[in-house]
Amino acid sequence: MSEKRTYRILIVDDEQPARQRLRELMDNDPDVGDIMEVENGLDAVEAILQKQPDVVFLDVQMPGLDGLGVIDTIGIERMPVTVFVTAFDQHAVRAFESAAIDYVLKPYGDERMEAAFARAKARLDDESVRVFGQSMLSLLDGRRQESTYLDRIVIRERDKTNLIRVDSIDCIESAGVYVALHVGDERIIHRAALGELIGRLDPRRFVRVHRSTVVNVDSILHLEPASHGEFDLVLRGGQRVHVSRTFRPLLEARLGQSL
Repeated sequence: MSEKRTYRILIVDDEQPARQRLRELMDNDPDVGDIMEVENGLDAVEAILQKQPDVVFLDVQMPGLDGLGVIDTIGIERMPVTVFVTAFDQHAVRAFESAAIDYVLKPYGDERMEAAFARAKARLDDESVRVFGQSMLSLLDGRRQESTYLDRIVIRERDKTNLIRVDSIDCIESAGVYVALHVGDERIIHRAALGELIGRLDPRRFVRVHRSTVVNVDSILHLEPASHGEFDLVLRGGQRVHVSRTFRPLLEARLGQSL
């Protein structure tokens, strides 16, 4: 007799009580195996790429990189089956229903969660995953049409305000509560967290290649091998950016080919 399958679960929510509540509900389900938790969108991206959960319970509203931003970053084709968890009111939630995407409204009820998880498990067959991906893509396309990604970043200095064209940025590095924008041979400091900024950048142009680094795909000149099968990117501004193993699949997906 074959061993019964269990599902690996990832809970993504910036509120600890909400994560705890979801964990308690999942602990009671015999089909659940490992349960992982993260509290922000950036950690969610890393966990999805490294741990490859079967089902993700994903908060829609989070500081910095929100739930839809996580999907934008990972890409539809790489997302596990996803159940949105949200504090939106019933009227706002109809947008998710119309796109045939599962959601659970906070505060969570046992029966509602059981029904959402049952649908998530049912969608793990090939045909359901395909339909699910198409539905999610429909939602994201609508989001892109409604939202406007940044085309300029405002940099305020003591005696002036500069406007930096986003397409002129070669890469962006995290520097604590700041980011460093690399534009040609300039390094411009901007007070914004990387997680906050990346959610406002067009994912078709900017791709995360390291936990602390985002690059403009149009700025990549060539790749150079590094140690242990890894490699560095050389950008048009002369910067060298290391590509971590965790985020390498995102770059390959964006380029449409293996590296």
